[in-house]
Amino acid sequence: MSAPVRFPRFFVTNPAPCPYLPGKTERKVFTELNGPHASELNEALGRIGFRRSQNVAYRPSCVDCKACIPVRILTEQFVPNATQRKMIKRNSDLQVSACRPWSTGEQFELLRRYLKQRHPTGGMAEMDDMDYADMVEQTPVRSHVVEYRLPARYGAQGELVGACITDQQSDGLSMVYSFYDAEAANRPGLGNFIILDHILRARAAGLPYVYLGYWVDGAERMQYKTRYHPLEKLSPDGWVPFGDEEQGELIR
Repeated sequence: MSAPVRFPRFFVTNPAPCPYLPGKTERKVFTELNGPHASELNEALGRIGFRRSQNVAYRPSCVDCKACIPVRILTEQFVPNATQRKMIKRNSDLQVSACRPWSTGEQFELLRRYLKQRHPTGGMAEMDDMDYADMVEQTPVRSHVVEYRLPARYGAQGELVGACITDQQSDGLSMVYSFYDAEAANRPGLGNFIILDHILRARAAGLPYVYLGYWVDGAERMQYKTRYHPLEKLSPDGWVPFGDEEQGELIR
């Protein structure tokens, strides 16, 4: 007789300044992912808006704000626009590989450059190599680091210019965290290409969704997530279509 599945215990963080909306306070509800049913729990929570960080699943639980909206791309119906097709073609020479969740010095140096270029004052700016190792390796679910490298020369391995910590679920790919060299020569929009590549990878694997995490209403740096159609958002009635006309109508 198998042991019964234990219902997870949930906790709430103390209020802290919101990293996306000035003047707002964030609070999160979270639970630990461990044991033989960690993957099943992570997937079930992911479908109701939770995200994974190491061995914890969390979602916003703010008292006076509902700006963080979980979104996902429908891979089968996705049709790239002209700009996205050019981006796919321009980066088709990159060497892409899904590596086991094991941190490397090369990945960490790329992360440091990315944070310096894009988020120099963010909460991750002070991460050291051990913090990064925990971020990658402390996973109780099926996870990969998808690496993006410049074309190899003379048989040597090409330079690492992008990476994404990605969870594979039964219904899609969940992009946990991506980072890249924003100043790589002739590679504008590399972050957008990483999303496009995940859409194509998920479609090839027969997976219907790519989970992008949270779109934050009112946060300019989160607007890139609305470039991918069709997009769904999680509402009180479940997953529903996300239309451009809805921006600004969601509760702040």
